[in-house]
Amino acid sequence: MPRLHAIELLPDDAGCDVVRRDWQALSDAGLPSQLDHRGTTNSPHATVVAAPSLGADDEQRARELVAPLLPVEVGTGGIALLGGAKVSLVRLLDVPDELVRAVLDLRSGLAVQHAGWLPHVTLARRVRRVDVPAALEVLGHDDAMLTLTTLRRWDPEAGIVTTL
Repeated sequence: MPRLHAIELLPDDAGCDVVRRDWQALSDAGLPSQLDHRGTTNSPHATVVAAPSLGADDEQRARELVAPLLPVEVGTGGIALLGGAKVSLVRLLDVPDELVRAVLDLRSGLAVQHAGWLPHVTLARRVRRVDVPAALEVLGHDDAMLTLTTLRRWDPEAGIVTTL
């Protein structure tokens, strides 16, 4: 499966710390965690678009539609499971309607991986379903606020991250 190009929203340092605490708690409990992802571009983020390709026009549209809304404060809501036999464990984000509209406008007309937009930050991938109760116990139920401050573009073919 080819790696997907992406446009992502990143939190400020305090928000990264909130997410990384969850990553660390899972890792300390011997559970899968995004800390296991050793890529140099691995950082807490919310994917806005994941597509087989993105061009300069798509980047410009992201700058015009999404970037003006930053910084934006978002709440972390519940925890959700995405996937099948093994799941991704994510924290849902409660984002303002204006940002949702901008992201959906950006995604329209693109060959995106998934329809719609489910704003979230990934905590762990490939979690066995049997390990989900332990992961939920480790993470607890506290909500937090994150400030999304940066819009970036990931080009997996060139291995380049560009701040938009």
